[in-house]
Amino acid sequence: MLYFYNMIKLLAYPLTVVYFLLFGLTLVVFHPIQWVCFNVFGYKAHKISVDWLQFFLMRSMNVLGTRFSFYNPHQIATNQPLIIVANHQSMYDIPPIIWYMRKHHAKFISKKELGKGIPSVSYNLRHGGSVLIDRKNPKQSLPAIMKFGEYIERTNRAAVIFPEGTRSKNGVPKPFQTKGLEILFKKIPSALVVPITINNSWKTLKYGKFPMGLGAHVTLTVHEPLKLATFTDKDALIKQVESTITAAIHT
Repeated sequence: MLYFYNMIKLLAYPLTVVYFLLFGLTLVVFHPIQWVCFNVFGYKAHKISVDWLQFFLMRSMNVLGTRFSFYNPHQIATNQPLIIVANHQSMYDIPPIIWYMRKHHAKFISKKELGKGIPSVSYNLRHGGSVLIDRKNPKQSLPAIMKFGEYIERTNRAAVIFPEGTRSKNGVPKPFQTKGLEILFKKIPSALVVPITINNSWKTLKYGKFPMGLGAHVTLTVHEPLKLATFTDKDALIKQVESTITAAIHT
């Protein structure tokens, strides 16, 4: 068994190199595409370019044997804002959410460090409707999240939040931090709250950043949406959403 494990890890090294080349090439190619789409054709074209960026980022992970499955038995209308709440296991949680929920225009609350230096990713975060916050500076982050919530309410788009704050490195969920959710609840009163459980994303990084893990089957399961306006006790809603998400995590 140990021999097999070591052989798999050894194979992961060259495959990770190939993956990084494909990943980097995808980011570099889509950066000017995004720029042209945004500056020449506007938001709609830019969004399409971002959606397809996510598709190709996921396809590049197929080199590692990574597969993505998305389960959503619910018909969610696009004429209302959403608050998508999910557990967080790796950076690879983000492309499938954007791609599979693309008709809802998913936007993210991201740390400010991601807003510069990363081809395609930084450009999208700055220009695509997401918000960049300084987690160590509440005077900046809280007003920014409020403004973000107002934008989502006004445009009927989707705010994505990972309430754990940081990713789980072994799949075991961390307690929800509620402040961000409370602000979004206040600023997006007409929203549907959509819980999503992510499984096995952490396995793409089970060895660390290099080499990457092989053969992960990343699944995203959309649970029953909840109409925010029907809940007078928002703390109870947060607890319900957290329990729904965590109950479906396989560790």
